Amino acid sequence: MPSRNIIKFYTSPAYYHVYNRGAGGQRIFMDSADKRKFLSLFEQRLSDAYLADHPEEQLRHFDVEVVAYCLMGNHFHLLLYQDADPLEISRLMQSVSTSYAMYFNKRHKRQGHLFQSIFRASWISSDSYLLHISRYIHLNPQTWRTFYWSSLGHFLGTTQSDWVHPERVLTMTTDQYRQFMEDYEDRATVLKAIKDELALN
Repeated sequence: MPSRNIIKFYTSPAYYHVYNRGAGGQRIFMDSADKRKFLSLFEQRLSDAYLADHPEEQLRHFDVEVVAYCLMGNHFHLLLYQDADPLEISRLMQSVSTSYAMYFNKRHKRQGHLFQSIFRASWISSDSYLLHISRYIHLNPQTWRTFYWSSLGHFLGTTQSDWVHPERVLTMTTDQYRQFMEDYEDRATVLKAIKDELALN
């Protein structure tokens, strides 16, 4: 049976919830250095400032925006937007995943596949779902209020990066978004349903 949410045909402009986990459930981030490296690969491909400051690297710029993210031990969540080219997210994820797997295997002296499969993606079909999926992503860690490796700080105005775009989602003030997070009473039930759907358990 084909895996759910492995999309073969994308559209644009469109938002996608993109995620993947380690092969066999193994960790894909062993420590903060790994998570920092993973995020830097997106910055190198999406940040105009980085590309302008490092012309010698001759990196390709991808026409994709990161709206939200969360990096867990054995999986990650991304909320991505592509404007024109329906294949751009796929190209970006292939580039980042390949580079990160090579880095990870070299650093941790291992061989073989790092990720379980090609990344999975779920099309965001409405503006209301777009806002809610950002909350789902940020609620993934139990300690979401203080968890460093998510984009929550961008949504609350405490962090800024030119390649992370919370403004794509935010229709409220930062204080309202904080309340939007804190008012979510049935966190455990919804997260379990999401993890079951994404096969991340």
